[in-house]
Amino acid sequence: MAVPLKAPAATPPDFDAAFRDRLDALFAWRRDVRCFRTTALDPAEYDALLAAACRAPSVGFSQPWRLVRVREAGRRAAIRAIFEAANSEALALQPAERAGLYARLKLAGLDDAPEHLAVFVEPEPETGHGLGRTTMPETIAYSAVLAIHTLWLAAAARGIGVGWVSILDPQAVAQALEVPAQWRLVGYLCIGYPAEASPVPELERAGWEQRRPLAALLVER
Repeated sequence: MAVPLKAPAATPPDFDAAFRDRLDALFAWRRDVRCFRTTALDPAEYDALLAAACRAPSVGFSQPWRLVRVREAGRRAAIRAIFEAANSEALALQPAERAGLYARLKLAGLDDAPEHLAVFVEPEPETGHGLGRTTMPETIAYSAVLAIHTLWLAAAARGIGVGWVSILDPQAVAQALEVPAQWRLVGYLCIGYPAEASPVPELERAGWEQRRPLAALLVER
């Protein structure tokens, strides 16, 4: 027998044109930040970002993200070393015409960002009872990505920057942070106030890549 859905607790807010314009501005100004000020975040603001992440949608309402706030200097140093090793390997793989540009890019805010947050996924959470992922089990990790993006937008709305460090060995990070063996790293985030703000991505400003138009990305059938 179907379980009846509960009635909404309240009338949805009116997201008027002015709000939508500001939302579009938020999308435009959200950046992957690489250079941070060392100014500490207000604890209440940081808690608000974590709470926002946990309001993200998830497959089967599984809420599979696991958040690890990295505060110990020794663990941060271990992550820095893992990044340095992975970054050296990545540099060696760059074609000659791009190696110089790659070397000049600041690819991590690990030194200056006041907050580090490792986002893992629990691959087989008890919550959600497996709903929605029988044929697409990867949606469990996608749910953690949505949590990151939700936090990212909440941060940008507060003038706080987020940098996603992906040049890492996931297993080495998991070992350095001593998390449960089954957890899988989805993203390592540097969080803090950006050293500069721009509506244009840093990689676009540096000449690494250009934003593609919608027509190049949309297929209609």
